[in-house]
Amino acid sequence: MHTLPVRPPHTSLPPEGLDDGPESSPPTTEFAVQVLPPRRSTNAPSRQVPVLFIMSGLDAGRLIPLEERETLIGRDKGVHVQLSEAALSRKHARIVRTGDRFVLEDLKSRNGTFVNGSRIEQRELKVGDHLSVGPNVTLRFGIIDQAEAELGRQLFEASTKDALTQAYNRKYLNERLAAELSFAQRHGGHLGLAMLDVDHFKGVNDRHGHTAGDAVLRTIARRVARLVRTEDVFARYGGEEFVILARGVDLDGMKALAERVRRTVADGVVEHVEPELPPVTMRVTVSLGVVGVEECGADVTPGAFLALADRRMYRAKDAGRNQACSEGA
Repeated sequence: MHTLPVRPPHTSLPPEGLDDGPESSPPTTEFAVQVLPPRRSTNAPSRQVPVLFIMSGLDAGRLIPLEERETLIGRDKGVHVQLSEAALSRKHARIVRTGDRFVLEDLKSRNGTFVNGSRIEQRELKVGDHLSVGPNVTLRFGIIDQAEAELGRQLFEASTKDALTQAYNRKYLNERLAAELSFAQRHGGHLGLAMLDVDHFKGVNDRHGHTAGDAVLRTIARRVARLVRTEDVFARYGGEEFVILARGVDLDGMKALAERVRRTVADGVVEHVEPELPPVTMRVTVSLGVVGVEECGADVTPGAFLALADRRMYRAKDAGRNQACSEGA
C-alpha cells in the first residue's frame, strides 16, 4: 500500500466538518490509494464449442455441446440427445464429427429429418443451419464461445427447474403433460401419473423451522429422482406436492412405482444441521394418488387427469397416510 498526496477534483465532497469553499482553492488532503497488481488480459482467446440450440418444442432453450465423435438424437433413453417430443423416433438422427466437419444423417425416422426446410438423408452442416427432427422440434447449429455455452446451460436449467429441489417446475410439467397425454390418446399408448404429498409437513415447519422443512423437500426430491427413468418427468407441483409423469407405463406399473417411492421415503431419515443448534433427525412419509390414462375417457384433459390423481392422494391421506391410492373417482 502506497500513500500518495492527491488533490481531489472540484466535484469532490468537502472533508467532514468543513463548509464548501470556493472552487478556486480546494484543500489538499492525503488519501490512501492502493496500488493493485495489473489485471490479467481479458483478450485471451476462449475455446470455441460446436453446439445445437433447440429453438422450438418442449426443450426449447436447451443448448447441447457437440464434442463427441457421434451424437445420436431421439427419444430413446440410450441416445446422447434425448428429446421429450413423442413424435420423434427412438433413434431419429445422428451427427458425425470428423475434424471440423459435422455431418447430419437421418436414421430412417418415421417423420423425417430436415435441414433449412429440405428433407435429407445425409447433409454436412454449416454454421446457422436449421435442423428439424419430426414436426415439432427445430434446432440451430452453431459454434460459440465456451462461456456462452455454459451461460446457456444455466439459463435453461433456471427456466425449467425448481430452485430448491432441482425437480422440474410446474410450468414444464404442464407442457409435458399436455404433449404426453395427447400422444397417448392419439396412439392408444399408456401414460401413468402419481401425485405425492409429504405427510404432516406443517408440523415439520412448526417444530423444527422452515429450513428443516426445506431439507425434507430436498432430500425427498433427491431420493425420488433416483427411482424414475430419464424419459419420465419428476416435478414439484407446489409447496410439498410433487408429480411423477411416466410415459408408456400403465396403471399397474404406476402402482408399483408409487409403492417403491412410498417405501423409499418411509425407510429413510432426513438429517438437518444448523449453526449453533443441535442436529435434527426426522422421519417423514408421503401419501400418493395414482392414475393411468387407460382408465380415463378418450377426451380426458390434462387438468382432469391431474385432478383425479389429486383426489386419490387425499383418499390415501384420509385412510391413514403413508400409502398409495389408485381407486375412486
